[in-house]
Amino acid sequence: MIYREKLITVEKALSLVKSGDTIVTGLAASEGRAFLGQLHTISDKVTKVNVVNCLPMLQAEYFTNAKYQHAFSVDGWFFTGPLRKAQKTGEVSFIPNHLHLAGVDRLAYEKPNIYIGNATKPDQHGYVSLSLSNVYEKRMIEVADIVILEINDKLPRTFGDMEVHISDIDYLIEVDYEIPTLIDAKPNMLDKIIGKSIAEHINDGDCIQLGIGGIPNAVAESLYNKKDLGIHTEMLTSGMVNLIKAGVVTGKRKNINKGKIVATFALGNKKLYDFLDNNPSVELRGGNYVNDPCVIGLNDNQVSINTTIEVDLTGQCCSESIGPVQYSGTGGQADTAIGAQRAINGRSFIALYSTTMVRNKVTGERERISKIVPMLKQGAAVTLSRNDVDMVVTEYGIAHLKGTSIRDRVERLIAIAHPDYREKLMEDAREIGYIN
Repeated sequence: MIYREKLITVEKALSLVKSGDTIVTGLAASEGRAFLGQLHTISDKVTKVNVVNCLPMLQAEYFTNAKYQHAFSVDGWFFTGPLRKAQKTGEVSFIPNHLHLAGVDRLAYEKPNIYIGNATKPDQHGYVSLSLSNVYEKRMIEVADIVILEINDKLPRTFGDMEVHISDIDYLIEVDYEIPTLIDAKPNMLDKIIGKSIAEHINDGDCIQLGIGGIPNAVAESLYNKKDLGIHTEMLTSGMVNLIKAGVVTGKRKNINKGKIVATFALGNKKLYDFLDNNPSVELRGGNYVNDPCVIGLNDNQVSINTTIEVDLTGQCCSESIGPVQYSGTGGQADTAIGAQRAINGRSFIALYSTTMVRNKVTGERERISKIVPMLKQGAAVTLSRNDVDMVVTEYGIAHLKGTSIRDRVERLIAIAHPDYREKLMEDAREIGYIN
C-alpha cells in the first residue's frame, strides 16, 4: 500500500524543483534518467538550479543546450563526453575530489535539496536496492530534503550496502528505460604489450583493482593463467566477470571480505548486470569504505592498475585534464594507488602509451608527441603526486620509481619513453636542472 501512495509522475517530480535548489543524482547508470531527461522543460519556472553528478551517461538538454544555462548549472565529480563539451558554455564546473571522500566533502559544503536516482522495486520487506552504485548515493539519500527514486525492473538487485527502506523514500517514479551500458574497449597491440607486462607482476592470490579502458582490459585478458585472485576495486567491469566465470577469481586469500567480490559501483555490458542480479558473492559497498586507502591496504598483495594522460620526469601523473581543461576526474586513482602501497607486498601501476597524436595549434596538422614530458602542461591537474607513484608502465617497459631520487626517476622514465624523444628529454632534464 505504501508503495502506491508514493508513486508520482515525472511531471509531478519536476514540479517539486525550486529556484536555487541543489539536485544530486546517482553515478553513471544510477542517474535518474527520466527526471533529468525532462528537467529542461521547467527552465521557464526556475533559475539557478545546480545539478551535481558523476560520470553522467545521459546527454541531457539541461546542460548540453546553452539556452538553458540561465536556469541550470552543473558541478561534476567526474566528467564524461557530454560534460567535456558542455564546459565550453561556462555553466559546468569540476569538483576536485578523491572519490572515497566525494560525498563526505560535498556534504561538508552543502546538503542536497533533492536526490534523484534509480532503484529496484521494494522486496517483501520494503527494501529497494540502489543496484549499480553506492559511491555517495546512500549518504546523499540520508540527508536530502526530498528523495525521489526511479523504479526500474531492468535493474539488477545487488547486495552489500545497497538497501534503502521505502519509508526513507519520499517519492517513486515507475520507469522502464534500458540500463546504460559501457562498450568494452578492445585492447589494441600497445594495450596488449602493456597488459602482458603488468600481468607478469601479478601473482596467484593477489587482490586486484582495475580502472577503465583498453589497458586495464588487456591486463584482465592476460590473467587467465592465475589462481585464486581476489577483487577489491572501485569499479566492477565486464572483464572482471569473465575472470570470475573462468574460475580465476575466488577471493580465498583475501584478508577482509574473504570470498567476496567488493566494489563501489558497476558499469559494463548486460552480461555484467545479469551476473550481478541476486548474486550474494558480490558486495557493492559505500565509496567511503571501498576506496578508503586504509581499508584497501588491509588486503595483502593488493594490486592497483590505472592509466594516465601524461607523466613528468619527476613522476607527477596528470590523469584527468589536458592543461587546465578538465577531461575526466581524479576518481579513485589516488585512493587505490596509495591504498595498494599500504598493503603488505602491495603494488601500484600507472600505465600509458609512450606517445599520442595531437593537433598542432599553429599548422592544424596532427603530430606525434611524447606522453612522458619534462614538465606537465601549464594548468594540468596532478592526479597522483610524485610522492605516491610506484611503477609507471609504457610499451617500452616498467619504471620503478618508489623511493628513488629525481635523478634516478629521470633516467628510468626516459628509458621507457619512445626512443625518438629520449635524447630531447635528457637535454630538457639537464636544462631544468634535474641532472647535471
